[in-house]
Amino acid sequence: MSLAFLPRPGVRARRLDPLAPVPLRDGERAVAHMAASVLLAYPDDATLAAAPTVRDAVAGLPAPVRDRLAGLATTLLDGDPGALQARYVATFDLKRRCAMYLSYYAAGDTRKRGAALVRFVEAYRAAGFETTGDELPDYLPTVLELSARGGPDGARIAGALLSAHRDGIEVLRSALAAQRSPWTPAVEAVCLTLPPVDAATAERVADLVAAGPPAELVGLSGYGNEEALPWE
Repeated sequence: MSLAFLPRPGVRARRLDPLAPVPLRDGERAVAHMAASVLLAYPDDATLAAAPTVRDAVAGLPAPVRDRLAGLATTLLDGDPGALQARYVATFDLKRRCAMYLSYYAAGDTRKRGAALVRFVEAYRAAGFETTGDELPDYLPTVLELSARGGPDGARIAGALLSAHRDGIEVLRSALAAQRSPWTPAVEAVCLTLPPVDAATAERVADLVAAGPPAELVGLSGYGNEEALPWE
């Protein structure tokens, strides 16, 4: 019998207080979202090489956003690359609470996930963009890149996607904070650029933190299969 299914007295889901939004001009928001997009990517040679540029680029942002992004850039530059890469995989690839795929939190491992991914693809096309690479279209850094590089239409559409999946972003923030992850500040910085969390969203966050997303072990047609992992 797996110990994961036994009661654990004294262990409770943790929900963080919402962060108060920081007023930003459109150009500042674009810089913040592009910086977060870069810093939340896998810490390979390209990401680490870009970290000094990111740190310089965010220097003019309001302090709550600037300090979080610049601090993570410094952490990446000062850290051991191999250790950072191992921790990144252990965090974002092996813990479902730390998924950076926005539709996962609402749709989980169900047939609804495929339809949600199609909506992301259609949103990119509406902004005049196509997704590239190996990541699914709801990958948070990709949505942030659309916000930063997509012009007014891309920023508007990306903003709608981020707002529609704010509960998932808040769960991600909570999970990273609980682990004292070095990537927590980047997600916090993104939250600071978004509208306030309303009561309905806060309730959904509480439910997700406690119970996790819906589960239905099926493949994502057109996007490959994903192995189900414990909600941890």
